[in-house]
Amino acid sequence: MRAPTMTSPAHSTQSVFSLRRLRVGIAALMTAALTACGGGGEIGVDPPSTAVFVTNPRALPAEYFARQAVAYGPYRDNLGPRSPASVVTSANIEQDMRLLEAGNFRLVRIFDSGDKVARQTLDVIVDNGLDIKIQLGAFMGGFRFELNPVRVQEIQDANMAELERAIALANDPKYRDVILAVSVGNENIVDFSADRNTPEVMAGYIKYVRDRITQPVTTDDNFQVFSNPLPQVVVNEIDFVAIHAYPAIDTEFPTSPLYWDWKQLSVPEGPARATAMMDASIVELKKQYQASRDALNSVGLSQMPIAITETGWKARITGDQAFRAHPVNQKMYYDRLEQWRQESLMSGNGPVNIFYFEAFDEPWKQNDDGWGLFNVQRQPRYVVQNLYPSLQPENAALTDADAVYFIPPVITAPFAGNAFTLYSDAPGTALVTGYNLDAFGGNTASRSVDRTSFAPDGGSESLRITPSPADYGWGLLYNPQVARTTQNLAAFATVNAWINTTYPGRIEIGVSTLDVDGNGQEAFVQIGNGEYGYCNTGAWCRVSIPLSAFRAKNAKIDFRLVLNPFYIADRYSFTGKPLNSGITTPINIDGIGWSR
Repeated sequence: MRAPTMTSPAHSTQSVFSLRRLRVGIAALMTAALTACGGGGEIGVDPPSTAVFVTNPRALPAEYFARQAVAYGPYRDNLGPRSPASVVTSANIEQDMRLLEAGNFRLVRIFDSGDKVARQTLDVIVDNGLDIKIQLGAFMGGFRFELNPVRVQEIQDANMAELERAIALANDPKYRDVILAVSVGNENIVDFSADRNTPEVMAGYIKYVRDRITQPVTTDDNFQVFSNPLPQVVVNEIDFVAIHAYPAIDTEFPTSPLYWDWKQLSVPEGPARATAMMDASIVELKKQYQASRDALNSVGLSQMPIAITETGWKARITGDQAFRAHPVNQKMYYDRLEQWRQESLMSGNGPVNIFYFEAFDEPWKQNDDGWGLFNVQRQPRYVVQNLYPSLQPENAALTDADAVYFIPPVITAPFAGNAFTLYSDAPGTALVTGYNLDAFGGNTASRSVDRTSFAPDGGSESLRITPSPADYGWGLLYNPQVARTTQNLAAFATVNAWINTTYPGRIEIGVSTLDVDGNGQEAFVQIGNGEYGYCNTGAWCRVSIPLSAFRAKNAKIDFRLVLNPFYIADRYSFTGKPLNSGITTPINIDGIGWSR
């Protein structure tokens, strides 16, 4: 999820909800997907007699085990890898590689094989004689849910072109000794992938590359993909397993089976609770690694190496990570991670290497940014500032005592006044402050002031919302500017808005709160023509939804702790529309707020 071009469609910076969600262009790939050609093993160890693969595995080189590893994306702008306008210069890459080399991060994972990143990075390393090795990536677009056959073919063609680029780089005499391994795809199988493919398609891609290069080959994916039940068709084609595991992200989903006791309420408030949380995070990481190890062992692949090719801890809050994301906690996680890596290297009983995610912040990731050992200005964070004494750190005033830990929410005094109004220009209206109107995923809808159409109850403008939907839909929400700021609105009765649109089908109105345990809770009410006053006839209609309707959707909603007081959205799977519906019909909205 966390690699460039692989962000999952989480829709808000404060929201706890996240949507977790054939044909191959060359027929030979589908045939190849059913043929075992891979497996795994360590240097000098024969595959067990019960192994399910049929050809000899390729051993990872010794340097792969010994070098300190990090994931790398070079993007310093807000555009990112999907934008041709995003600028990546060799000078910037050289600065980055020299910083990594100086900090002893000498095994670098990159995520695609294009000229902009991969070839430039390899040229920088070789031309400057840097002591850095590469795990090369091949970015695979997904088409499992694509409905347009023209678009399917475009994605297939792009994938094959990317595979050819990866093959060419891996075989180029200039780069061959620098590239230690090749990853075909990144989080393409796990169910929350934004570029999801079937295991059979991915197996075909992997075999296509492995048949044409000499380096060990894998595919990188969430640890759950490599836990029981294993995608055997994929395991048959790889030389080692590459898993992603993020205990920090798992804390954001209280109903998930991966949720763990990060709050550590049994430990008194203070530094001891922060220590307990970070100790528990590594216990959870080891548990997730062991799930993959046990799955491989169960099918006779006890010698197949496992690398953790993504894990990390956020240094700053960009979503629902309050009391967790912090530079000092990042260092605490990193230090425990490095201790485990060293123990595993000595004992052989853990991952063969751990790639920290990631080297540098990348602003284009928006809600999923903030993992970097360096910020985007290339200032070292607390986690590595001691490795770079000549550089100005991001925050020189931090100490270990600044680590954060969970503190239960405090219910504030009830909001005074008869109305809690977020948007209106009606005469005499007082607006609440301290909120931003943000799009799900950062860009799934735009908004502008419309002075040609406005609600009947006064004023001279409205907000015009224009969806630019992702595959799952779109949405906007009011976010508190200060994380986890709540309002006590329990004395109010309804959530209201004037809406004018011809948008087809249902839309959604939602709210979110904390609960008394500090977990985020959301509730969305789906509304169609004639429900709660809503109409999509092109006229202005007053929508009024009682708080009881939200509570009926989620009994854990606590209106004493309102976090996001208003959402408007269309998540297609909740409103009865197919994925990739792509509806862009504008919606005008006015008079947004709560009333008693």
